[in-house]
Amino acid sequence: MKFLKTPPRFLFFTGKGGVGKTSIACAAAVQLAGDGKRVLLVSTDPASNVGQVFGLDIGNKVTEIRGVPRLAAFEIDPQQAAQAYRDRIVGPVRGVLPEDIVKGIEEQLSGACTTEIAAFDEFTALLTDDSLIAEFDHIIFDTAPTGHTIRLLQLPGAWSGFLENSKGDATCLGPLAGLEKHQAQYKVAVEALSDPLRTRLVLVARAQNAALREVARTHEELSEIGLKQQYLVVNGVLPASAADGDELASAIYRREQQVLANFPEVLHALPLDQLSLKPFNLVGLDTLGRLFADMNSDSGGITGGEPDLKFPELSILVDNIAADGHGLVMLMGKGGVGKTTMAAAVAVDLARRGLPVHLTTSDPAAHLAETLEGALDNLTVSRIDPQAETERYRQHVLKTKGAHLDPEGLALLEEDLRSPCTEEIAVFQAFSRVIREAGKKFVVMDTAPTGHTLLLLDATGAYHREIVRQMGDSKVSYVTPMMQLQDPKQTKVLLGTLAETTPVLEAANLQADLRRADIEPWAWIVNNSVAAARPVSAFLRKRAENERREIDAVAKEHATRYAVMPLLKDEPVGLNRLQALFRSA
Repeated sequence: MKFLKTPPRFLFFTGKGGVGKTSIACAAAVQLAGDGKRVLLVSTDPASNVGQVFGLDIGNKVTEIRGVPRLAAFEIDPQQAAQAYRDRIVGPVRGVLPEDIVKGIEEQLSGACTTEIAAFDEFTALLTDDSLIAEFDHIIFDTAPTGHTIRLLQLPGAWSGFLENSKGDATCLGPLAGLEKHQAQYKVAVEALSDPLRTRLVLVARAQNAALREVARTHEELSEIGLKQQYLVVNGVLPASAADGDELASAIYRREQQVLANFPEVLHALPLDQLSLKPFNLVGLDTLGRLFADMNSDSGGITGGEPDLKFPELSILVDNIAADGHGLVMLMGKGGVGKTTMAAAVAVDLARRGLPVHLTTSDPAAHLAETLEGALDNLTVSRIDPQAETERYRQHVLKTKGAHLDPEGLALLEEDLRSPCTEEIAVFQAFSRVIREAGKKFVVMDTAPTGHTLLLLDATGAYHREIVRQMGDSKVSYVTPMMQLQDPKQTKVLLGTLAETTPVLEAANLQADLRRADIEPWAWIVNNSVAAARPVSAFLRKRAENERREIDAVAKEHATRYAVMPLLKDEPVGLNRLQALFRSA
């Protein structure tokens, strides 16, 4: 593996959900420990399954891994970190400031933005802990900080007076208030991240056009803020030997090889490793040791029983949605599970039934037009452009709030409006405009990956609470966007996942977050299922068997209703191929 040759002290693995970051990070940690290095494996993923991979309860403490000398692991709990962060900020003023002001501070600190910053607060403590660095030769991070988080930390530190004088607007500055005392620590952490002698970033993807486009975007975003020591790993590539005698497997093999021959030009300069798809689940030390095996070494001698698998089809869900005549349908989930494809498939099927549909996306990386490849009666398509909406919002704030500021205050306001959180507010306003249409037609929304969606919901909830406070006991009737999201007659939330351990765990965590906001997901969709495709290849039949446990977990533990979409021979691009997703096999 190129990414493991002469590795620096810090290795970071990043990529969409379900691409195999955790498995690769764990296997890398095991290999380095086997080479005689003392290794600490750290997960910053809220849906971490590092413990599950090793068969241990790890949690928020350094835990030695049984059976692997010199390897320890540590899981950052984002919710626990966020609570500690809130207590640190609110504790000193509780009982000192009036209760309504304290509640206002708590409100500012209640959202996903605080959770992201607090997790990074813990993460930077590890990067700058001299005793920890002295104890371990390598510290491996499963899930790197996002460009969004690092840009927040690069904002100026002069926010206290700015906030006290009410010159700021509704951004992440509330959550950022707790960072001021740790400015030096964050400066050292960001310097470590951008130092190629200390840090290597490993981008993980699958051999899929959408996944590689997303990795290209991540590569450019992180390069712009100084993280330039990057390697690329394409995981889960179907071995040539697995394609023999199976039409589905042969088509997938050809498709993946074509993708690999034409991946984005901005990635060409990166050192590249390919890892073959394995027929087994990567849980336990034995399987981790086989992850980096040769491309074709795992395809022989595989026996998989003839699958006898029947699952609910997507058409059953759309039948129930169509019966309402109109409403908001939101596709949510981690990046990489195929939300854009699911949203397009639902919208196309509704439109083909003669129902008016507006298909839109709040995902900056979405490619709806490319997915549809054509026009259809009753279907309109749009995209909430984050850049355009942010600029519109910035100009509005500068003309209103900035009109009466002195030059210093105006300069800080302009810097404030360059915060990534400004984009979340601007997108929320556009989102609110779109969902008003759902009273007359179907609006199908392809949302951004989970973290961005939670920030959007935070803004929606904060707006709702402010409206409720302003209305007080008045008899005026009103409906906020949050009230519409909470009403199952008006909004149906569909959670997308893959039939794999990590994406199912992440979707379950998202469901818990939604329920805390009194939004009950209406259904789950399991995408790209090998089992639903009823393969002939022994290799793919083995994969299908392994999917059963995850699909059973969705059906019995998580979802009140669900559907399974089959893995197709051809990528589901174009109106006809999207319709093929409604047939299992």
